Amino acid sequence: MITADDFIVPAQTIGYDFYTGVPCSFLTPFINRSITSEKTDYVGAASEGEAVAIASGAWLAGRKTIVMCQNSGLGNCINPLTSLNYPFRIPTLLITTWRGQPGIKDEPQHQLMSQITQSLLETVRVRCLTFPRFPEEVAPVLEAAEMEMDANSLPFGLVMEKGTVRNEPLGEQRQKARPEGKYSDLSSENSKLPSRYALLEALLDITSEETAIIATTGKCGRELFSLADREQHLYQVGSMGGASGMGLGVSLNTNKLVVVLDGDGAALMNMGNLATIGSCAPKNLAHIVLDNGVHDSTGGQATVSSNVNFAQVALACGYSAGIYCNTTKGFIEALSHVSRRNGPILIQAKIKPGSINNLGRPTIRPQDVARRFQSFLAKN
Repeated sequence: MITADDFIVPAQTIGYDFYTGVPCSFLTPFINRSITSEKTDYVGAASEGEAVAIASGAWLAGRKTIVMCQNSGLGNCINPLTSLNYPFRIPTLLITTWRGQPGIKDEPQHQLMSQITQSLLETVRVRCLTFPRFPEEVAPVLEAAEMEMDANSLPFGLVMEKGTVRNEPLGEQRQKARPEGKYSDLSSENSKLPSRYALLEALLDITSEETAIIATTGKCGRELFSLADREQHLYQVGSMGGASGMGLGVSLNTNKLVVVLDGDGAALMNMGNLATIGSCAPKNLAHIVLDNGVHDSTGGQATVSSNVNFAQVALACGYSAGIYCNTTKGFIEALSHVSRRNGPILIQAKIKPGSINNLGRPTIRPQDVARRFQSFLAKN
């Protein structure tokens, strides 16, 4: 058995100081210490997949990251691990527990995952070792993980057995009281809905070249690329629903203004992200949901966004402002709030379905997009 600091302190000396994840009873002392330690920052995520996206954003902003979850939550991690970390070559240290370990009685929901935890990680190209059980094992395990991640720029897994880390007190946690956010309806009746392309043009015209822009997967990123390919743009070609989590990870670790371009389908997929953003409350984050009511990139099937006012949901989650608009004029007015850095702010922009003809795709490899974006964030 080790103490949490037996791992956290040597990990911090080689740069690991940003933790995020979803709790498990096996992880309790480790998570408790990552929260109370002055050497680490911790973000509690609404889902394991969101934690992977948050860590990816933090890595882009220069942090070395650790994601923590129960092995039952690995299923939620598979999409971002395979369609975000793998194509963009974004490493993270992934600590998962081994609930249902053979020989240890556990709940029935862990029966299958316990048998496939290590093989599942290996299948998605996440090499793994057992989390160190004794202090003398910590340095060799960290060294092995570092060597592997340096070689392939992919996540590395550590599987934690029951009783590995000694109990650690948490202490009192207090949520800061936040003033109620403001809702603004800038819509116009009987107006013709603008196109996504027109709003992206307006965004690029108004925002500074020092603004980091993360575009969700599908036609949003493709249109942004067609309009202007710049180092401050990240086209999230996969991991649907992960753009806002990545944007949160970036915004918490940079002074630059961060704009997330989301779609209604993607926002609906991971709505827990809104609660995490509202809780963390980064003032430099603007979350734009381009809502056309359909899955535009896959044939135009309807989403359920007609029943959802994302701007009001964001306010309920703790955003400082939620703005609804359905015209280019209203969108431009909404953007005037973004530059004030009083976020997080969510703009729900109703747009018409469809895209420009002969829409291209980013011609730059995702891993190269990630590294030039990381270099952009590193600039003062």
